[in-house]
Amino acid sequence: MVVDIGGGTTDVAVISLGGIVASTSVKCAGNKIDHAIADFIKKTFNLAVGDRTAEDIKVRIGSAVNMDDELLLTIKGRDYVTGLPRTAQVTTNEIVKAIDRELREIIRAIKDVLQETPPELAADIIDQGIIMTGGSSQLRNFPDLVFRRTGVKAVLADDALYCVAKGTGIALEHLDTYKKSILSKR
Repeated sequence: MVVDIGGGTTDVAVISLGGIVASTSVKCAGNKIDHAIADFIKKTFNLAVGDRTAEDIKVRIGSAVNMDDELLLTIKGRDYVTGLPRTAQVTTNEIVKAIDRELREIIRAIKDVLQETPPELAADIIDQGIIMTGGSSQLRNFPDLVFRRTGVKAVLADDALYCVAKGTGIALEHLDTYKKSILSKR
């Protein structure tokens, strides 16, 4: 089972014998998480921050689950009332609350695919775990959240940010093999 959490979509698929057995795609991923952070900053601190700042917050102190040793970050933005630049401090657990709805949507997609998976393959997934790829899968403690909500261990892929692109390159190098697989499905 592979979960690819990119910028615009989260794609979840169970792959067996070179084919996709069950899959789904939801339009909830990194960009929506960034927007949730920016909205949280706006509502909580009355501070306007851009997409780049929201992503920086996600990368530097964001987490999928609450942490005992919270990280703290001073953010800079424009005050909505005065229109002047201002700073505020945000903590990891505040960000966890801010992105909870988006993470729940991603977990729901994973659960939906697990429910569609045949029992024999579900047993294999329990043994092998879920592989997480894409930039947003690198969110601190995300594999732990997937395990807590699904009961299936999740592992971050090596070089998660680029492994989809590398895999596409490998597939293109072996296009003849994949062509046969794709054409036989039609």
